[in-house]
Amino acid sequence: MRRSWWLTTVTTVPVTVLALAAVAPQAGAVSAPRARHVSAARSRPVPEAGRLTTGAQAGNPFCSRLGKQYEASSAAQAYCFGPQLNKGAHGLPAIAEGPSAARNVDAARPSEDVSPAGVSAQGQSEVSIAAAGPYVVEAWNDSTGFITACPAPMSKEEITGLGFSANGGKSFTDLGGLPNANCGKLTYFGDPSVAAYRVAGHTFFYISSLYLTNNGLGREQIALDACEVAGTGGTATLSCGQPVIAAASSQCQLIKISPTRTVKFCSFTDKDFLAIDPAHGKLYLTYSDFQVTRPFGDPVDMSACDLGNAAGGAGPAGGTPAAPVCEHGTPLVQVSNNLQLAKPYLQVAEANSLGCVNEGAYPAVDTRTGTAYVGYEFNWSSSLGFPPCESASTPVQNVLDKVAARCLTLTAVSPCKGPSARTAVPVVSMEGASIPGYNRFPGSDFPRLAVSDKFGTVSMVWNDARAHPYGDILMQSFHKNSLDPVQATPVRLDQPHNGGLSFLPALRTPSSSGRLDVTWYTRASTATAVTNVAAAIGVSPVTTATPTNVRITNVASNWLFNSSLIVPNFGDYTDNAVSVTAQAPFVGSTLFVAWSDGRSGIPQPFEAHLPSR
Repeated sequence: MRRSWWLTTVTTVPVTVLALAAVAPQAGAVSAPRARHVSAARSRPVPEAGRLTTGAQAGNPFCSRLGKQYEASSAAQAYCFGPQLNKGAHGLPAIAEGPSAARNVDAARPSEDVSPAGVSAQGQSEVSIAAAGPYVVEAWNDSTGFITACPAPMSKEEITGLGFSANGGKSFTDLGGLPNANCGKLTYFGDPSVAAYRVAGHTFFYISSLYLTNNGLGREQIALDACEVAGTGGTATLSCGQPVIAAASSQCQLIKISPTRTVKFCSFTDKDFLAIDPAHGKLYLTYSDFQVTRPFGDPVDMSACDLGNAAGGAGPAGGTPAAPVCEHGTPLVQVSNNLQLAKPYLQVAEANSLGCVNEGAYPAVDTRTGTAYVGYEFNWSSSLGFPPCESASTPVQNVLDKVAARCLTLTAVSPCKGPSARTAVPVVSMEGASIPGYNRFPGSDFPRLAVSDKFGTVSMVWNDARAHPYGDILMQSFHKNSLDPVQATPVRLDQPHNGGLSFLPALRTPSSSGRLDVTWYTRASTATAVTNVAAAIGVSPVTTATPTNVRITNVASNWLFNSSLIVPNFGDYTDNAVSVTAQAPFVGSTLFVAWSDGRSGIPQPFEAHLPSR
């Protein structure tokens, strides 16, 4: 397989205005935007079988609007534009900080990040992590996939990479990319999420990722890989299966570009994330689905996967821990001459009628009741440079939706039409901030969630510019049944600073005490691009006071002096996770933290671990 990338140099992604009427196309009608895509598709040769073509090269309409009407994930940038070189300035990328709260470990191996042709790939970012006992998996966007042909040893052609530790995160084995026997047609494109599961004496990890077409045409998907730990102790290994489809485009537009050729462009599935319910043997995935019909907004959708029963056998939908079955809606149905539609498993939030973006969806589960919660940012990026979404009638908000357990049946489509309750908090967004050393504009304020049964709360954390232009980390908790707020105003989690960066908080599950461990990127002042990772450990969900902070990194990274093929170079999320167990409350005593670290001059997926409180 040959890859037809072109390499561009990136400083920031410009935001311009694309004025689009908020009406749906008539059956068979060719709108002006659609006519442009017909022309673009006609001007390009038919892609060879197995050839990886960027979405922009294929004339994909989602890519033509990316950076104009809206922004999307790192994987979307890779799909549309391929590798984008961010040239770091010359200088010292690493600044020693002295002792930290935890040892720092690179989960990748730079010597593995070399193509079969001998080219060093620069940049690994957008990390996720999970752990069970001594076993830890971290996954990331891997730039080696940009420059490696399919098939390749260690599945290096995949843009989703992973590392495995059998000694509690003290060291990792870089496993290359996720296995994908169908790499001639589809590629794991990154945006990974990792969840861990212990059942019937076995340990499993689930890694989700965008799973996209190699030619920029056809139905886009999200897939997950089920990986099982084989052996025991320090010699244990990780065995991963093949892609399991967990989500797919809900819309496809057919465009006839010649008497003998019709192409299909489909809605773009983006920003997947996982939450596991070990008490009920289920795995949930949330994502955005950028539509092909006007006004080109994106609903937030959800899928449900059957992980089998408590004995490790088949569950109601036939899934097992090693072979999950994911319910992700209906097949596409032709509804007009040029439009196909499908239903997702559950639409958590409708596409906004003006085209304002819903992005950064994250799920959390109440393991006691089986209720799920989904948080996402409304009007992210579209509020900056897209006039329909710039008024007071479309304020930027972080939204929290509650999905009742009765809605989460293992059927193709949920019996419910949407969430049972909703609340939202106003956000003073950082999307207008140009962050030195960060190669994507705008930034994001995506929420992260955790459900604490011991406190009866669901908590949301995010970065917010209401006090400092470069952000603070705020927390707002809600009573999990009513979604009434616990605190009168959000609580600031970061210690007072000189206006420096506080960015991309991580939160997944509470500790066994029901308390929260939150981590994030931090800078000491606005005068520096020197970046650390900080944490607030053992935070009560009902607190109204700023907690003590600890530093996770022992070496700081100067983001100005890093080189990467990936946009954004340091991702648009970090991650942490408390280790899991097989019995309620299903969490252990160790917190694992993951972030993109630039101390070597090339972003790498790092890990640290420390006691959870």
